[in-house]
Amino acid sequence: MATPIPIPLFPPYSELKDFRWDDYPQLKTHLDALPGWCLEHWTWAKEFLLYLGRNKSEHTFIRFRSDVEKFLLWSFFFVEKPIDQYRKTDLLDYAEFFFKPPQTWISLKNVDKFVLTGGIYEINPDWRPFRFIADDHETDKKKYRPSQQSLRAMFSALSAFYTHLMDEEYCLGNPAIMAKKDCKRLVKDAQVRETKRLDQDQWRFLLDTAQKMAQEDSIYERNLFLIACMKTMFLRISELSERDDWIPSMSHFWQDDSKNWWLKIYGKGKKIRDISVPDSFLPYLERYRGWRGLSALPGRQERYPIVEKIRGVGGMTGRQLSRLVHQVLEQAYFDMKAIAGEKQAQIFREVSPHWLRHTGASLEIERGRALKDVSEDLGHASMGTTDMIYVQTSAKKRAESGKKREV
Repeated sequence: MATPIPIPLFPPYSELKDFRWDDYPQLKTHLDALPGWCLEHWTWAKEFLLYLGRNKSEHTFIRFRSDVEKFLLWSFFFVEKPIDQYRKTDLLDYAEFFFKPPQTWISLKNVDKFVLTGGIYEINPDWRPFRFIADDHETDKKKYRPSQQSLRAMFSALSAFYTHLMDEEYCLGNPAIMAKKDCKRLVKDAQVRETKRLDQDQWRFLLDTAQKMAQEDSIYERNLFLIACMKTMFLRISELSERDDWIPSMSHFWQDDSKNWWLKIYGKGKKIRDISVPDSFLPYLERYRGWRGLSALPGRQERYPIVEKIRGVGGMTGRQLSRLVHQVLEQAYFDMKAIAGEKQAQIFREVSPHWLRHTGASLEIERGRALKDVSEDLGHASMGTTDMIYVQTSAKKRAESGKKREV
């Protein structure tokens, strides 16, 4: 039996919340050709994703959409069995599929799910559910394996999906929770955690690269401001992106009676927090505002987006902001490669925008700033979370004592 060709099931949240079948005729044709329960399950998943889009971050929506989409495609094309009939063994079978999907379901690049053509959204024939992020010399899809983090994220997404289905009385149980405990592909992690971050020299090189890019072409002033802002204030991409219920505005920079600057942020869990803004960041803020034709420092009534689009009106999406960060990372990679070789430069190919948050917090703790203050700026519920991620006191003590062992 030939391996079925996968199709994308769900557009971005901005399109999904106003979804009309007339705009997606190819998708409707594909779903109509499947058993009736497939369209019903698609509707269940749509309700779940709309809930995420309204109440969670853009990153959470995208991650859960990807995992639910893969799961439904496997159910539609391989198992051909309604998901409300699944037991633990079915989820364990899916975990094996997730661990080693068909090569024809794997892409070597990220492409759009749908392409707007003549006023309707057509399925992109190049789209695949799984993506193999390989280096320049490795494109063998047989070597694709998801990371432990991806496996855990998959179980988390499906568990949340089944919890939603139970709340809506579509399902009677949550097989994802039970399957996760028995999945042979999941390794219990007792290792010392490695914080994904840049060291001081690597961060300085990245910042210098952004400054050089901005000096050579002013269009990159946004990139420079963005990476300085994310690292210095320990920000997530989602905290600077425009959302339906929150637009990060210049007025969210504010000054208290003691002339201290703060940045008001709408973060995870729908929590608003104020982050201290150091004096060293103000020149970057002034430089960026000058490029935009604004006064040196923000006023309380300003409604300009913190990071605005070049074309159009309003702030940027998380994906657009991520693209700005990666433009600098890519240039840093090539510049470092020319100076110090591939080995030293490779780090900039591994970095994600979230590393800037980790980098800023880690360097502050190493500088000696009080853990409580860093924890509050990060938005952590407790200092224990900050210690576990950035400090790992017990691991450092163990490493120190281990150095004294003799051969």
